Amino acid sequence: MTLIDKLGRSVSYLRLSVTDRCNLRCSYCVTKDFKYTPHPNILRYEEMLQLIDIAASLNVSKLRLTGGEPFVRLGFMDFVSSIVKSHEDMDLRITTNGTVLEQYVPELKRLGVSRLNISLDTLNKETFESITGCDYLEKVLSSISACLSAGIHIKINAVAMKGVNDHELGSFIEFAKENPVDFRFIEFMPMGQDTRWTDESFWGADEILEQSRQFATLTPIKRTAESRGPAQMFSIKGGKGKLGLISPVSSHFCATCNRLRITSDGNLRTCLFSDKSYRLREILRNPKLSDKHILQVLANATKDKPLGNNILQTRTGSEGVCGTQMSAIGG
Repeated sequence: MTLIDKLGRSVSYLRLSVTDRCNLRCSYCVTKDFKYTPHPNILRYEEMLQLIDIAASLNVSKLRLTGGEPFVRLGFMDFVSSIVKSHEDMDLRITTNGTVLEQYVPELKRLGVSRLNISLDTLNKETFESITGCDYLEKVLSSISACLSAGIHIKINAVAMKGVNDHELGSFIEFAKENPVDFRFIEFMPMGQDTRWTDESFWGADEILEQSRQFATLTPIKRTAESRGPAQMFSIKGGKGKLGLISPVSSHFCATCNRLRITSDGNLRTCLFSDKSYRLREILRNPKLSDKHILQVLANATKDKPLGNNILQTRTGSEGVCGTQMSAIGG
C-alpha cells in the first residue's frame, strides 16, 4: 500500500517531531505566550516507533526527526538507535539547532546517521543572541566542525530576514566557499497567529540570488530523482560547498510535495500551511484500536492533502497563514 492523494502525489517522507521543547527562543519561531505541551500528552518513544513501523509499511522511505530541539529530549539517542536497528534501509535524517550536538557526533557516526540539518541564521555573535536569546553561536560552529570531521554531511538552514541577516550575505557565501556544506536560505514564512512576518522583513529567493551573484559565480544544479527536495541548489565557483534557495512563499513547490508531519503530541498534519490535523495519540493509547485504524486515518488524511499555496493565497496583510506556530509543528 502507498499513500496517494487526490492530486496523484504519493507520500514517501515523514517528518516526526519528538518534542516541542527547545533550548533557544528564536523570535520567528516561538511567540512570547507559547506554552509547552504537558508531558503526558507527548508521544512516548514506543508510540513513535509504532508510527514509524506503520509508515514503513506504507512505503515511506525517508524519515526526518525534528523538534523543538530533538537532542534535548531525554533518551533521544536510544530512540535513534532503535530506529536504525528496526529500519536499516530507511533514510534517517535529523534537524537540530546544533547547540548540544557535538557530544553526540561519534555515536551518530557509529549508528550510520550520515546527514544532518543545522539551523543557523547568522554568523554574528550579537545577532545570534538577538535572534535566539542565547549566546551559543560558538557551540553551533563547533558542532558543524565536528560533523564535517566525522564525514557527516551538513545542510545549514538560514531563515532569510531583511533587517536581520540580509547584510551577512557575503559572509554566508564565504562560509559555503570554505566548508563542504549546503548553505540554504529559507524564505521567512508567516506562521502562527502572532507571527513576526511582515512585507518589510520578507527577503525573497529571487532577490537573494541576484544579490548573491555579487559575491560568487553560481551555477544552477539540475534536480535529479534523488534530489527531489524543495531547494534549488547552486554550485559556487572555487568553493567547497553549495548555495541553496527554498521558496515556500514566492515560488511554492506544493505540486511535488511528498511529505506528512506528525507533531510531538501525536497530531498528523498533511500540509504545513493548514491547521487541519488528525489525532493519532488517542488511537495509539486505546487498547480497543489497532494499527488498522491508524492506517485508515493516514490513508484518508492523505487523500484530502491540500495545496498549501491555495491556503497561502487566502491570507491578508501580515496575518499568519495558520494559527499554529512553527515550533509546535516541527518544521
